[in-house]
Amino acid sequence: MHLAGQVAPALPGVGLGAVLGASPPVLFFFLGMLASVVRSSLRVPRPVTKLLSLYLLWAIGFQGGVKLVHGGLTPDAVAAIGIAVGLACAMPVAVFFVLRRWVAAADAAAVAASYGSISAVTFVTACTVLTSRGESYGGHMVACMALMESPAIVIAVLLLNWCSRDERERPTAWGRLMHEAMLNGPVFLLLGSMAVGMITGEKGYQAFKPLCTDLFSGVLVFFLLDLGLIAARRLGDLRAAGVRLVVFGLVMPLVGASVALGAAKLAGLPKGDAVLLMVLGASASYIAVPAAVRLVIPRANPGIYIPLALAVTFPFNVGVGIPLYIFAAGRVLGQG
Repeated sequence: MHLAGQVAPALPGVGLGAVLGASPPVLFFFLGMLASVVRSSLRVPRPVTKLLSLYLLWAIGFQGGVKLVHGGLTPDAVAAIGIAVGLACAMPVAVFFVLRRWVAAADAAAVAASYGSISAVTFVTACTVLTSRGESYGGHMVACMALMESPAIVIAVLLLNWCSRDERERPTAWGRLMHEAMLNGPVFLLLGSMAVGMITGEKGYQAFKPLCTDLFSGVLVFFLLDLGLIAARRLGDLRAAGVRLVVFGLVMPLVGASVALGAAKLAGLPKGDAVLLMVLGASASYIAVPAAVRLVIPRANPGIYIPLALAVTFPFNVGVGIPLYIFAAGRVLGQG
């Protein structure tokens, strides 16, 4: 099985990336931030970024489906999926009640949905870094990622309705909410690609290997470069949010990662799976959730929940979090 142990191609640790312990895609993210800070004219056309995001979701889903068939639904897979769903349900509740003391209920619910859900790009980046270090992980981790996309949105709306039960609020459009949460474009493509990978297996993987594996890191470079440009521009939006929310955006990833690592240790999961669970528990959604929040929590301020996830938590996870999670998992699990 040629795909075993990878969802992205190996990245040789050479040059500056090796010195800093980072992969080239991660460094290009910070290059994008630097370009924005110095007001360079560098831009990535919007249609191109949409195509890149669709490609990344397709590639990670397709290869994950192939790996899932190859590895089967093992006890480790069942445990990882259970931990992922538990995190997706518990994190938004914790975030909502912490932030409810600082911001309006609608804003707390929007942030809770973001931090209860996940960042697919952070997950993909972590997969690339693990592969570059020769660390393996199960194909079922893609299923974990997909299952964590939607529950937080529903739970956040339930919390908001509960908190506002005595106020005259607009009734929640549950049909639209469930459709947006379960069948939004990124989730649908991810699950569909995973299903195709499961159906076609190794034969399908060999047919698409040059496209879904050999080009993966190069595409990720341009996507993260664009995200770096956007993240730096969003930093200004956080001035009105206050220092406490910025600190929250830096501390919450560590809390989520710690909970995930503790659960992974109790379940006896291997290091690679534990690291990806930590990344999922630490990340925050800035694509799928904002699209749903605009629909079902229109009063929430996008100047809070979008830059908090994109300009604070995402750069932290990419630059500091992923290497830290790998180190912590190795020490706690005793696996190097």
